Amino acid sequence: GRNRYYKNSKISEARFRRLLKAFALDLTASDAARLTGISARSVNTIYLKMRQRIAEYCEALSPYSGEVELDESYFGPKRIRGKRGRGAGSKTIVFGVFKRNGHVYTEIVPDAKKKTLMAVIRGRVDLDSVIHTDGWRAYDGLVDVGYERHFRVHHGANEFAADNRHINGIESFWAFAKLRLSRFKGLPKHTFYLHLKETEFRFNHRRDDLYKRLLKLLRERPICVNLLPKSHVNYESEHWW
Repeated sequence: GRNRYYKNSKISEARFRRLLKAFALDLTASDAARLTGISARSVNTIYLKMRQRIAEYCEALSPYSGEVELDESYFGPKRIRGKRGRGAGSKTIVFGVFKRNGHVYTEIVPDAKKKTLMAVIRGRVDLDSVIHTDGWRAYDGLVDVGYERHFRVHHGANEFAADNRHINGIESFWAFAKLRLSRFKGLPKHTFYLHLKETEFRFNHRRDDLYKRLLKLLRERPICVNLLPKSHVNYESEHWW
């Protein structure tokens, strides 16, 4: 019969749901292929489309308001010798906005300069928010652009969690993301974004039934088989797993 979740597909809805369950359990594409009997090539294509759909969903969720924590983190190879300071080497810089209900929004940024971070903050955080950051100088101008309630945690001064003033929420996300993404050895830059968004989605729905959440997402906006010649199919090759 017709597959409501994956349009134009020859894969039956029952089998597709089994694959979705494997994705919800965070199984690799090759394990999911073995489990469902769907070809590895098809599973890779579906996983890629799923990540694209998840990324679109995540991008539509802000702006954030209320108690918000801001921070950046660095992903990629270990520190390169001779390079020092924030963002040294060839790391990918990720900026995070964490709302204290436990939801995070991430964005890849070219650098951690004030101008760059301010542009993201202004697009993603309501002006009436209470903002918590560390002492990084790029956050100096928040009050000037209208964020009147900005509190800082000065990590150096043994001030990790002075009552309500902390950034433990966003730091718990960084720990979750680093652990999960370490499975994918050396992700190419263009797929890192999709894996990051998938990690954000998994973190934000960590208390939900992820399988049911994904079914709902695809009922609202199904993924679709591109009716293109085979050579155009851009799928993730197995060595990335």
